[in-house]
Amino acid sequence: MQQAATILLDGIAYGMILFIISVGLTVTMGLMRVVNLAHGAFAMFGGYFSVVVTRWMLGFGGGDDASNAAEVWAFIGGVVVATAAVGILGALSELTVIRPLYRKGELAQVLMTIGMVFVSVAAMSFIFGPKPYPAPLPSVLDELVSIGYRQYPLYRLFLIAVGGVMAVGLWLLIEHSLFGARLRAAVDDPEMARSLGINVNLLFTLTFIGGCALAGFGGAIGIGFLPLDPEYALRNLVYFLVVVAVGGMGSFRGSLVAALAIGIIQTLGTYLVPEIGSFLLWFLVFALLLWRPHGLLPPKNVS
Repeated sequence: MQQAATILLDGIAYGMILFIISVGLTVTMGLMRVVNLAHGAFAMFGGYFSVVVTRWMLGFGGGDDASNAAEVWAFIGGVVVATAAVGILGALSELTVIRPLYRKGELAQVLMTIGMVFVSVAAMSFIFGPKPYPAPLPSVLDELVSIGYRQYPLYRLFLIAVGGVMAVGLWLLIEHSLFGARLRAAVDDPEMARSLGINVNLLFTLTFIGGCALAGFGGAIGIGFLPLDPEYALRNLVYFLVVVAVGGMGSFRGSLVAALAIGIIQTLGTYLVPEIGSFLLWFLVFALLLWRPHGLLPPKNVS
């Protein structure tokens, strides 16, 4: 029973990271109909930005004797800067690369964005080297805390808490705000939305920036869970795509459920049957998509 509870917590922590990163792809791919395969690269940039800024704030790597408070503030600063920087990169990408492809079809979008991934991998390999990049966490997050039946890493509880807050906040923004209503209207009928005074181009740009910033945020806080190296964008992209597909294209709730399910199943397989853990996940994904090709919780307008 205790092992089952531990597996569940580990799976939820992993699922929350997948959700935070993937929900941006759910918005851009499911709502805006933009096939952005470079989404994993934005998460990778978030991780690298975060570590570099954190080390700079601690004195260019010389913060071994820094206080716990200094480490925490450096980590927060790194996450904030990484989120903002990746959002800016997303804005530049949308204005210069993505926007001309809106009407070109999915194939052009796939080819361009996967090309962006390979360029990003090469750039990170050149700058940081091909090996995993050390990504130390604040000492306080490395501590163990009591959860009743055992000591458990505080970092994983932190991920669960942040993911829960993000889920509630994004649900309110997308499902119960004027911005979310305008976005859905702009996607469903852009001409009608323009006639009502909605700046569709600006709305799409802001949405794309938000999706990229979420990827950067997830990559930044997930550095202790997802190894940071130049292959990050390619290695994890399939998981982000699976979250979107299994949850339902454009379904916020579906993305949350799918991310948690994938995290728990992957963790369960790693714990209990490590030899076939990955095969178990993909078999279940395959079976699920055969059963529900539109995903677990597709948008209401998809049957």
